[in-house]
Amino acid sequence: MATLASIEIDLRTCSEVFNAPVGVADRTPRHSISEVAAASGLSAHTLRWYERIGLLDPVDRAASGQRRYCDADLHRLAFLGRLRLTSMSVADMLRYVELAREGERTAEDRRDLLVAHREVVRQQIADLHATLAVLDHKIDLYAGKIADCGVPAQTPRTTQTPRTTQTSQRKQQSA
Repeated sequence: MATLASIEIDLRTCSEVFNAPVGVADRTPRHSISEVAAASGLSAHTLRWYERIGLLDPVDRAASGQRRYCDADLHRLAFLGRLRLTSMSVADMLRYVELAREGERTAEDRRDLLVAHREVVRQQIADLHATLAVLDHKIDLYAGKIADCGVPAQTPRTTQTPRTTQTSQRKQQSA
């Protein structure tokens, strides 16, 4: 009797796919909207909106009508999430996705869009570095002032009321 060879299926969890969108994406619709929302940090409402405006391709449905996302959807969501972190507008993200749908003939246009946005990101990084330098300078300045004045970093609070403090001061002056 012939034996069947075992088949190894390496299905990653929704979170694993979203956090490391590498390799060829499995196109099996298997992730629920709640799993995708938990993995991506996006709300179910936002996921449905992304689908409605065209950032995501129409999502497959189970027999019950519930959305079922595939790994390819998670790959796209991870990329879109990175673009949002760089403050790319939804309109530009949509332009990129529309170009991607048109296939390889738009590769240069997609590249140009990303190159232009990379310059925006580089400027944001430069601005953040400059801001960080100002914060570091102020922190160093305040640390130096505290040390120069001999004021401890944490001054203990007195439990005396203003009246008892005045009385104590008068006693010290008369002594």
